[in-house]
Amino acid sequence: MITLDIREKRWAAKPSSEEGVVAALAQALRITPTLASLLVQRGITTYEEAHAFFRPALSDLHDPFLMKDMDLAIDRLTRAVQNNEKILVYGDYDVDGTTAVALVYSFFHSFYPNIDFYLPDRYKEGYGVSTQGIDFAIANGFSLIVALDCGIKSNDKVDYAKQNGVDFIICDHHRPGEQLPAAVAVLDPKRSDDTYPFNELSGCGIGFKLVCGYAQRHQIPFEQLERYLDLVAVSTAADIVPIVGENRVLCYWGLKRLNEHPRHGIEAILKLNNLTRQPFAEKDGTVVQRYNLTVSDLVFIIGPRINAAGRIHDARHAVNLLISDNSADALANSITVNDHNTERKNLDVKITQEAMEIIEGDAQFAKRKATLLFRPDWHKGVIGIVASRLTEKFYRPTIVLTQSGDDIITGSARSVKDFDIYNAIESCSDLLEQFGGHMYAAGLTLRKENLEKFSERFEEVVAATIQDHMLVQEIEIDADLRLTDITSSFFNVLKQFAPFGPGNMNPVFRTENVRDTGLSRIVGNNHLKLNLAEDETTRFGMDGIAFQLGQFYPFISRRIPFDICYTIEENTFNGKTTIQLNVKDIKVH
Repeated sequence: MITLDIREKRWAAKPSSEEGVVAALAQALRITPTLASLLVQRGITTYEEAHAFFRPALSDLHDPFLMKDMDLAIDRLTRAVQNNEKILVYGDYDVDGTTAVALVYSFFHSFYPNIDFYLPDRYKEGYGVSTQGIDFAIANGFSLIVALDCGIKSNDKVDYAKQNGVDFIICDHHRPGEQLPAAVAVLDPKRSDDTYPFNELSGCGIGFKLVCGYAQRHQIPFEQLERYLDLVAVSTAADIVPIVGENRVLCYWGLKRLNEHPRHGIEAILKLNNLTRQPFAEKDGTVVQRYNLTVSDLVFIIGPRINAAGRIHDARHAVNLLISDNSADALANSITVNDHNTERKNLDVKITQEAMEIIEGDAQFAKRKATLLFRPDWHKGVIGIVASRLTEKFYRPTIVLTQSGDDIITGSARSVKDFDIYNAIESCSDLLEQFGGHMYAAGLTLRKENLEKFSERFEEVVAATIQDHMLVQEIEIDADLRLTDITSSFFNVLKQFAPFGPGNMNPVFRTENVRDTGLSRIVGNNHLKLNLAEDETTRFGMDGIAFQLGQFYPFISRRIPFDICYTIEENTFNGKTTIQLNVKDIKVH
């Protein structure tokens, strides 16, 4: 008997789709029933819907003037340009905020020079609209601030600006408070009185709609806006918003732009990380050189480097990188940002290790439903990353806090599937100075004197509201599949489900009773390089990789049947590209 020391995961099969609908769609599209079932799971039941899904069209984007207050925002911007007013583009210091600032600033600066941008200092000013930022606008004669990816709860700051002759246009995608700020215009599809057809745009996505509204009003061709879609794609991927509806269209075309015509700053990052253009054959037989970036590359390569500028030093470095108009400037800016990211990674490793030591020394930890850690010397720029790592490791709602002034503590929160951490934090709002965010991620500040009470209250709220199944990591199974069904034609259709992300995740398949062919082995740091088959006679089966699952090797090497769940991907090695399984979990019988 072999004992496996691992944290169990729950496999949950998605409900079966109606057979008649699946069969009809499979016949109409000439695809396998499994692929048709994946489409039906995504709400796609007709040929026309499938065509729109597989071929996202920019014409499917919604009219920006359907968004509440868009007309007021464009009126105010038009007046500012006509009167030669100074406009300040203000944004948050993360990926979403910096891409939004780069986009809106670049668009207006291309024809209107009386404009600048401002990003708050994470350590001196904190998240969102700051008094210092408004004072900068007042002192330098700005009469209009366009706030991006922030501002929806900055009522007092907007009032202060208004008293000093500075107007606000707010472009945000976070949840509003009970009362909206008294800005000239508040663009946020999450407003209760907004009927815009899609409410999951990123902050940069809202900024893009603002630019679209201005261009539409002033007869600027949409083709001139397509150069900014790469920034929207980066923000959509990095901010983990659902890649469905309008976001799918924006991300699809943004990735296309990134792969074929990346801006100088992003290409500099790619080159610095040894990513190069590859030859691709077009339908007419011509061969072009382009990148092959996916959403994962935006999340794990580009996003962290843009983020690192604001986490470690100054978010302006990220914006300067993104608006670089020549290769030399882009290279210099990319080196700066890459150095920030190296420092960020070192801090990440150090603080995560310290957090783990605190947990290991806490005898009560196992009894709690939430994780809440505080150390005054932790770097404010990486506590969100550490919270994510702890959530992944222990799978419970997590808040990581650090000192942010003499009497102020600031923190980042991350959650588990189906648990709304924003609501849990809101239940403790009387103990907080400020908070904001989403269902799965939030930020907060509180006075040090309230830390103990907040810690107790937060644990009580989570314990009272979280369900036991939420504390066990779930892997959703899209479909059962035979390994022999994984053909090149099957995979070629599956690839067209991309771009993948929340709301349209890379499908996870389950295959039962597979066996090692005898070629599987442990590689790297506890990874499994697999070769699997569904019978005992196959000598060379399907290749696979299973990261951090080396503990299963003693069992599978006995060539006894086991079950796997996995995604399907391409693997290129020594110039040869093959299909392989990316195994997410293994269940032994």
